[in-house]
Amino acid sequence: MVHYVAGKGESIWDSFLHAHPEAVADHTNGDIAADFYHKYKEDVQRIKSLRLSAFRFSISWPRIMPTGMLNSLNQEGINFYNDLINELIANGITPIITMYHWDLPQKLQDLGGWTNKIISEYFEDYADILFKCYGDRVCTYIQFYFYLFIYYNLRTHNVKWWVTINEPTKITEGYGGNETGLGYPPNASEPGIGPYLAGHNMLLSHARVYHLYDRKYRVQQKGYITIVLETFWFEPLDNSSQADHDAAKQTLEFNLGWFANPIYSEEGDYPQIMKDIISNNSKKEGFRRSRLPEFTKDELQLVRGSTDYFGLNQYTTNKVTFKEVGLSPSRARDIGVQFSVPEFWPTSETSKWEKVVPKGLRKLLKYIQDTYGKNFKIFITENGYIDDGRIEDVHRMIYIATYMMETWKAMYLDEVNVIGYTIWSLLDNVEWTSGYRSKAGIFRVDFNSSDRTRTPKYSTLLVKQITATRCIPKNYVNYLNQLNDLEFT
Repeated sequence: MVHYVAGKGESIWDSFLHAHPEAVADHTNGDIAADFYHKYKEDVQRIKSLRLSAFRFSISWPRIMPTGMLNSLNQEGINFYNDLINELIANGITPIITMYHWDLPQKLQDLGGWTNKIISEYFEDYADILFKCYGDRVCTYIQFYFYLFIYYNLRTHNVKWWVTINEPTKITEGYGGNETGLGYPPNASEPGIGPYLAGHNMLLSHARVYHLYDRKYRVQQKGYITIVLETFWFEPLDNSSQADHDAAKQTLEFNLGWFANPIYSEEGDYPQIMKDIISNNSKKEGFRRSRLPEFTKDELQLVRGSTDYFGLNQYTTNKVTFKEVGLSPSRARDIGVQFSVPEFWPTSETSKWEKVVPKGLRKLLKYIQDTYGKNFKIFITENGYIDDGRIEDVHRMIYIATYMMETWKAMYLDEVNVIGYTIWSLLDNVEWTSGYRSKAGIFRVDFNSSDRTRTPKYSTLLVKQITATRCIPKNYVNYLNQLNDLEFT
């Protein structure tokens, strides 16, 4: 039995990694990881040294509520995040809070997790606590001066930037059963059924939290709420083939559109092509109804427009062409495309899925604006490079600079309303099922050291230069031109 620090409960990642160490590349787990819990004050100073204006971090649901339910509130967990927020604000850094980043309390998974509709009520309870504790904090200070006690209330800066759920498409992979194998926890449910149920309930959960904020907190706290969506950019395998262009569009609808369309489109609901394909496939497979759940009229209204900005995680690009793949039923079978990447595209040292394709980010930003309109401000909440942890991380420097240059082009040439950009990540950490083999931080963490020693990588020098000048150094322009010459040829 593992005993977690300061009353934290067991999450689905905790239980999964202990039960299936073989699911992780290096058979490690996240029991200690980078130990941010004990080292957050010095890490905040690292953030400050980089002149970063904001820090996005995730709150662990089982640290706030060990069982995921309101009757299990953990004051030590609540205090930790309050201390972290205070430390950030004291150093002039804006906190951006993600409520859910994949670590569902195991007790809720025992009830079916995201495939059980009741979870939206538990998620709303959890969010309510976060809004109360961190959205409007009033602290009492006592000042001792000339033997006189002066009591006064000081309203601190409140948390105003919120993310409800991070990357729902990735979360649903854990509900695909043998569709994904030992990929992501909880490794539950059924392929082609579980992912759509989980996704549907995540949309309803997000929307309930958004409207909870509207009812109880927005007037006073004046914050901003979104759900963070993740997608690759998809290019046609053959640029001269209309079918391949259609395949790229269909793939975007099944990935980004799956969650974006119900929230951001004027009509709401899932993309029509997604509904049609899954319905037709379901009939062929002998189902009485579509495997994709239907929204009621009230649910459509609840979900549509439930956002204040567009949160986007984006890393890379794939090429696609129509091809029948995957098991039946399954999401892969429904999407109906084959993914590929040219061998000459630059590739991450440790994560072969990550190709360095900066222009894909610009194209995606333009696509989002063209598809969902200019009313939504876009915040790039994750973008970064994964390698083997080397200090001289030149490839990461090239990645960050060139992707930021393409973001700049989207902003000033395509007139896309981008309001923020966040690098993944500050520290090396457990990169999910890649364990400690894949490193994403701009600070190296020595996981063999009991102190989890941090060492700045070369990329921190680039970040400092960008934050000091608000410009991308000119010597990266040649790299961008070389990459763009390679990308879609």
